[in-house]
Amino acid sequence: MKLPRRRFLQLAAGAAALPAVSHVAPAQTYPTRQVRVIVPAAAGGPSDLIARLIAQRLSEAWGQQFIVENMPTGAGNVAVGMVAKAPPDGYTILTPTSAVIVNPSLYAKLPYDTVRDFAAVTLAAASPHVLAVNPTVPAKSVQELISLVKANPGKYSYASPGTGTTGQLAGELFRVSLGLDLTHVPFNGAAPAITSTIGGHTPIMFGALPGVAPHIKDGSLRALAVTSGKRDPGFSDVPTLGQAGVPDQESEFIQAVLVPTGTPKDVIDKLYREIARIINLPEVKERLAAIGYTAVANTPEEFSAQIKRDVARWAKVIREAGIKQIE
Repeated sequence: MKLPRRRFLQLAAGAAALPAVSHVAPAQTYPTRQVRVIVPAAAGGPSDLIARLIAQRLSEAWGQQFIVENMPTGAGNVAVGMVAKAPPDGYTILTPTSAVIVNPSLYAKLPYDTVRDFAAVTLAAASPHVLAVNPTVPAKSVQELISLVKANPGKYSYASPGTGTTGQLAGELFRVSLGLDLTHVPFNGAAPAITSTIGGHTPIMFGALPGVAPHIKDGSLRALAVTSGKRDPGFSDVPTLGQAGVPDQESEFIQAVLVPTGTPKDVIDKLYREIARIINLPEVKERLAAIGYTAVANTPEEFSAQIKRDVARWAKVIREAGIKQIE
């Protein structure tokens, strides 16, 4: 049966329009519903505060609720594993710390693979570790501390927030690269490690700057160096380890934003652009600085490359330091 010309043209036009409708980029409409922001840490800490800063601003910008959920169980691995298996549609976002980089080499079994299972959105903010000593330690610089430890093998110890923490890894990178006979003393968190160093029981410590900063300011701890690539704005008189003559020691405590692998690239890019805008707002930078963090907001491509480098780098440190995997 032959169709009338007008009807044929109508059908043809409708068919031609179908691909345009079905190939609308997800980012043009994203988000259309509530988004879960999973924080693999307890409420109230720096990681939680930064996630809530970002979530609140995203909600305001896009008119959809970005709901923060805290899941600290199992050193955060339960939360990370859950997000790894979530639908890759941009409606489940992970805001992890450095543990997501380190844990693959620390744990014998994990429900995720950081490189394989996640797509990078951005490294939102970072804070360096600080090498600090009790004021009674007769070393006013990093080089003096190195000489002191070498002259007294086995005498000195350093505190960290715990086995496998980035504080310990920063300390082990320092110890191994310099061949120091320096004993690691792990604590159950930053607070007891700081208390021990202030009391002189462990005269040296490596810890994230936010927790140590108040004690540097009041003089109960002496900062010798930070582990970042450049000096921290809040402690401009404290050199980096590189400036103190010990290169290749960079380590930071990070606040990342990741999504499951397979999330559409245009959704990732939309998230990145808005989070980068938020992170660079003067009032947000000020809030970050108040808790010892610096805004970063690098691109998804830059952060993806950094994740691969850092996973391999810390795996090497863990092997060389002889840190045992957690079963």
